[in-house]
Amino acid sequence: MSTFGVELKNSFLKRISVSKQAWVAYSLLIPSLIVFTIFMFWPFLYTIYLSFFDWNMISPTKEFVGLSNYVDVLSDPNTYKVFGNTAIYIVLLLLINCSVPYVFAFVLDLVLTKFNGFYKSAMFLPAFISLVVGSILFTWILNPVSGPLAIIFGWLGLEIPIWSKTDGWVILVLTIITSWKIFGYNFILLYASINGISREIIEAARVDNVPLWKIFFTIVVPMSGSTGIYIFIITIVQGLQYVFTPIKVITQGGPNYGSSNVIYHAYHEAFVLYRTGHSAALSILTMLIFLLLLIVEFRFVERGIYYEN
Repeated sequence: MSTFGVELKNSFLKRISVSKQAWVAYSLLIPSLIVFTIFMFWPFLYTIYLSFFDWNMISPTKEFVGLSNYVDVLSDPNTYKVFGNTAIYIVLLLLINCSVPYVFAFVLDLVLTKFNGFYKSAMFLPAFISLVVGSILFTWILNPVSGPLAIIFGWLGLEIPIWSKTDGWVILVLTIITSWKIFGYNFILLYASINGISREIIEAARVDNVPLWKIFFTIVVPMSGSTGIYIFIITIVQGLQYVFTPIKVITQGGPNYGSSNVIYHAYHEAFVLYRTGHSAALSILTMLIFLLLLIVEFRFVERGIYYEN
């Protein structure tokens, strides 16, 4: 056989081998694809389907209403109030669970080097406690009449507002309860990322008498940016999911939708008011808004992220 024939045969056998490996890889992905299809893609497609119907989950038939559910959602003033609440939740969660853990992780890694094991354990401990238990605990602590904090404030001649019935205050307290749960997880991830930054760079900056705040903003934040952007995204996604629990346990969306967010509002419409189509339309609109925000984030923020660390 000529040299050309041998090379052609080897090339053909190599292609067959690569093709077999590809099929094996695809076959190993099939179980995961089945799970994704059953628990993610199918519910998503069914939610889109329900958004075009009027159905109360009891009636055996569904009435096709076209875009009526979307029109109702967009014309309902409570929708805009809920979206406003959601924006406030996002801002507060980012401040408490993204910015503050960054500072704490930096301080414990580079400033308070003693007993940082104890501090890390103490901050991460709430992550093991049920958010339902935490909600009940905070409700007792912050009880404006008989709670421990109210008693201490009473000694000082101060009063705690009835926060569960007051717009603004209720969102702040529910955000604090949620932050108490997820703060430790974000802190540990950021601490690990900052701890992985080359000590030579930081020590060189210290030798040059660079202030700590400048080291934080010009060295630590850029070099831990990959973890930071992950914490940024997960804080929004997980925070809005976790805040559902204190809303459900404490306020049920009150007063007058003053504490509801889009996730709880969609649940309330479907499983309390039995307006399934309205809930589905709200869910799809919410998904589109967050998809748009995600595209903007990847378009303008992701470019400047440092991924080597």
